[in-house]
Amino acid sequence: MQINPGTAEFPHRQIAAQLRARIRQGDWAAGERLPSIPAMAEMFGVAKQTVQRAVDQLRVEGVLITKPGSGTYVRGTRRRLNRLSRGRYGGYRGYHADLAARYRQQLVEVGRAPAPPEVADAFGVSDGTELLVRRHLVRTEDAPVEIGASWFRVADAEGTSLERAEAFGRPLYQEAEEETGRRYVTATDTISARQPSREEAELLQIRPDTPVLHLLHVAYDAAHKPIEVAQATWPGPMTTLTEEYRIPAPTPEPDPDPGLVLG
Repeated sequence: MQINPGTAEFPHRQIAAQLRARIRQGDWAAGERLPSIPAMAEMFGVAKQTVQRAVDQLRVEGVLITKPGSGTYVRGTRRRLNRLSRGRYGGYRGYHADLAARYRQQLVEVGRAPAPPEVADAFGVSDGTELLVRRHLVRTEDAPVEIGASWFRVADAEGTSLERAEAFGRPLYQEAEEETGRRYVTATDTISARQPSREEAELLQIRPDTPVLHLLHVAYDAAHKPIEVAQATWPGPMTTLTEEYRIPAPTPEPDPDPGLVLG
């Protein structure tokens, strides 16, 4: 492995490209540890800081993961994002068993809290209005992959099971439908990319400069009044968004009116 000092490309980007290529061709498999920073610096004939910049770039891209006190490893496959409204409810309005097998969701908090601005806007209330929130953390075997929160109006949730700090044996929306008597009819998802807050970075175990994907999910009843406003945040480089859908066939144009004179 070597760099070309005569090219305009920065040395750390050349190193990152070569490391990326070697990972793609299978020289290092998922979960395998890379040589140490000093060892790679010697291999490339550059300063350790240059190699560190290359590793940082690949870490932000989601190719590598650094474990403090252990080393730098090739990250496994990316997590496919399954939290869009159609994926959440599914064709049969039920939970996908494959998600339960791959991810473990932990309920971390249930209680009343002031509504953050985006949640307040979705409910049409003032910032800081007291709402019921259920917060959770989703993990794979090796790392947290999602932090989320579901918000409800206190008037809808008061005195129901939604206030209890316990997980349900079914999807949350089914519990909410039964407890509130309101059926989820439509939903909107808004996804944005941004830098994480300090708390988000700590919970997701990512560096503060690692971008995240953030979802605002609003579920409505038949009168288009919000029942639930949910938030979910994922490490951006480790998460992919894939949607599969049918493309409608073109609609034949109707035959012209035979009584219509053209030209």
